[in-house]
This record gives sequence, structure tokens and C-alpha cells, in this order.
Amino acid sequence: MTTYRLTLGRRLKQLRKENGWTLAETAERTGLAISTISKVERGQMSLTYDRFVPLAQSLGLDVGALFTGESRSFGPDALMVTRRGDAERYDSPTYVYEMLAAGLSNKQMTPMLGRVTARSFAEFEGYIRHAGEEFLIVTKGALRVHMDGRSPVDLDQGDSLYFNSGVGHAYTSTSPEEAEILVVCWQDRNKP
Repeated sequence: MTTYRLTLGRRLKQLRKENGWTLAETAERTGLAISTISKVERGQMSLTYDRFVPLAQSLGLDVGALFTGESRSFGPDALMVTRRGDAERYDSPTYVYEMLAAGLSNKQMTPMLGRVTARSFAEFEGYIRHAGEEFLIVTKGALRVHMDGRSPVDLDQGDSLYFNSGVGHAYTSTSPEEAEILVVCWQDRNKP
């Protein structure tokens, strides 16, 4: 169990308690099973992006709020620096996410650095899909992007891809080392 999973679990439990919600009420709000929420809170389970974004939204939070207690709202004069090594980290079974600008709420984009640990599509429970648009650029190594209903797209260092993130997708590393990527997800806040 990683400390990064524990950090998210503790934050989720803190948010649930602050709002006076039981596990059952949180499950009803989020659509996640009570057992899933309980395992996440104890650091025994991690969630993929397509699961933690709806979790944040159903709790009325910005995604970054799941990773940090600090938050200031995006506005005309907003500026947030994330220094190397200071990003809020989150490990999932297939990716290591570093959430950039996590302490800035009400933003339209979710920027992340990622390290792709998965080597085959078989490591995923299925395709990841979420509302919005997604941009990625490979900063180190090589990557295969598996897309539902399409042939995989192979990307090398410096290559990028922009797509509708509602289309099922999954990333796997094809280089000897784990691929490193910069990903920016965007979702219209006026649409679910």
C-alpha cells in the first residue's frame, strides 16, 4: 500500500466527514459501491482517472480537492506554480499521476504528468472513458494508445495526440523504460 493511496483515502474520508455523509450516502452520491469507497479510504484500492473525476464532481469538488486540502479559486489574476517534485502524486495500477495545479479550483483543465507502468492492455479492467477532450505528449520513452473501435496509435518521444476522451482509451508503455507523458484533460463545467 503506497502512502499516495493513503493520502487520497484520508482526504476522501475527511471530505466525507466534513459534509456529514455516511459511506452509504457517499456511495449514493457517487455511484461507487460502499466497499469501493471504504477500500479507497483505507488505501487498499486506487481509482483510475475516469473514476476519480466523477467522484470529485458528484461531491461538488474540483479534481484537485481530492489530492490537497489547499485550494484557491481560479480567477482573472490566478497563477499557480507547481515546482518539480512538489506535485500531488497518485498511484494507480497502470499509471502514476502527478497532479499539477492541484490547489487551484474551478479550472477548466486538469494538467497531469504521468508515468505509464502498464505494458499491455490486459492490465486494464477495460477502456477508460470520461467526458471532455484530452491532449497528451510523450516526454520520455514510447507509448501505445489503445482506442475503442480503432487501431492502436504508437507515439514516440515528442509525439502528441488530441482526442475525444469519451472514446475508450488506455495507455501502455512500449519502450524499455516506463513512458512519461504530459496529459491535459478538459471538460466543459456546464456539462456532466
